[in-house]
Amino acid sequence: MTIPDAIPANLPLADRKRLLRRAMLAARDAAIASAEEAAAAGEAMAARALADPSLGAILTSGIVAGYWPIRSELDPRPLLQALAQRGIDVTLPIVTPDGLIFRRWNMSTPLAEAGFGTLGPSCDAEDVSPAVLLVPLAAVDYAGNRLGYGRGYYDAAIARLSTSESARHSAAMKMPFAIGVCHDMQLIPSVPAEPHDRPLDAIVTPMQSIVVETGMPQGLTRHPPGENNASAVSG
Repeated sequence: MTIPDAIPANLPLADRKRLLRRAMLAARDAAIASAEEAAAAGEAMAARALADPSLGAILTSGIVAGYWPIRSELDPRPLLQALAQRGIDVTLPIVTPDGLIFRRWNMSTPLAEAGFGTLGPSCDAEDVSPAVLLVPLAAVDYAGNRLGYGRGYYDAAIARLSTSESARHSAAMKMPFAIGVCHDMQLIPSVPAEPHDRPLDAIVTPMQSIVVETGMPQGLTRHPPGENNASAVSG
């Protein structure tokens, strides 16, 4: 029996999401056996993302927001570093009373407590509006329905950024373009969703890259799981 199958279907939606979140986070923690395994997973995810023609085009289209990983989250820093080497501006999120903001970041940027147990650039760094979000999660399905951590930070950030001036004038791509970043075991058949939940536009794991068709930029095609072979991150 899978974790979703163990959640009683007759429970209220909010209770099903809470139980699924708890079970998936515990399973994710248990699945990461060592720091070396976690580092290898982050490198593999970066290679997978950059090897996918669709995601590669998306990730080099504008400012990219990552996150500083906590617990057993898949580490996006290898991907952020590879993008920075290609001249792409990258940012990290900061939790504020008004929601998430995003500050420019590189490896030499001083870090400070950023809320929710994570780290981010200090207030000296510039606040910017990213075009692409790398989003952590507890679970996700192939339709892009994401189970987050229950605070709604990314749902609110996506809603706010989608009404920004740059988003309104972007004809080439939906903005912001939200990419779920996770371990393969976090992909499950179905995630319960509520009306306020914002689906992801793509998903990338160490072994798969999926662009959800509703978020497809113009002129790009969908790459199903397992179609692309990961290549080296650098280059």
